[in-house]
Amino acid sequence: MVGSDAEMLGVALPFLDAGLRAGDLVALTCAPETASVICEALGERSRVVESEPGISLLGARAPDALGLSRRFLERAKGAGSGRLRVLSGIDFGPSAADWREGQRFEAVTNRLLAGEPVEVLCMYDRRRLPQQVVASAAVTHPRLVHGSDWSASPRFQDPDSYVPRLPLPREPVEDGEPVLVIDDAPALAGLRHQIGAVIAAWVPDPEQREDLHLGASEIAANAFRHGVRPVSARVWVDGAHLVCVIADRGTSYADPFSGFTPAHGPDLSRGGMGLWLARKLYDHVDLLPGPDGLTVRLSARLR
Repeated sequence: MVGSDAEMLGVALPFLDAGLRAGDLVALTCAPETASVICEALGERSRVVESEPGISLLGARAPDALGLSRRFLERAKGAGSGRLRVLSGIDFGPSAADWREGQRFEAVTNRLLAGEPVEVLCMYDRRRLPQQVVASAAVTHPRLVHGSDWSASPRFQDPDSYVPRLPLPREPVEDGEPVLVIDDAPALAGLRHQIGAVIAAWVPDPEQREDLHLGASEIAANAFRHGVRPVSARVWVDGAHLVCVIADRGTSYADPFSGFTPAHGPDLSRGGMGLWLARKLYDHVDLLPGPDGLTVRLSARLR
């Protein structure tokens, strides 16, 4: 956690220098102004440091960020030291839902990249980030840096238990009446059509309209294929946000790490992409298992 450019450079430069000396593939995933300060301090060495915001939530949603991280890892394994070193400037976004998404991403990354030859230093800037976000760093990171000293974080929580316990911020639109209510959809095709009609009526951007319909259709398909009827749906929408909730009675298990990568790995021909696609297309995807089944909540800001 840093509070000035001097503090930032005091931890960033030794971390980057160690990677450059070792022959690591070194990358920055920071806001442009932060990257500029760091590259200026690195001088000529900055020419071999790559800048890629898409490795983090700065430039991509979680599945795309993890996919790009994997591609960087494969490059790193094929050259130099065989290791990847990433300096990440944390910025989850402006809302409580964005902060929750960022905290979930940080925790999930610990699990999904465990054992890989990668070292990541995440910088939380107290000048720019809400206190809630800064405080979460000690919970989602196994080690903390104080100056040049690295130590175990006594507050670190195992992602398996931490991710399911994260609070679920509601969007204000959910306090109103839903524009679509379906308590027992008789067939998948009809449910997809009804959700699509609502999205077509309320979402002005054509590309986003297609994305949101595809993401919701995939979740509806999962409910029919893997769950037990009745399958229900609710949609709330205004000029700023759309929230779509789909539930079934049969799915009682929800892996908190599902959908961050394709279910069957990189071979997409095997299927298992529904939840992964939804996470790519919606800002927030929440799995809410309960005694009566599984509820999937999709949320997106409208363009």
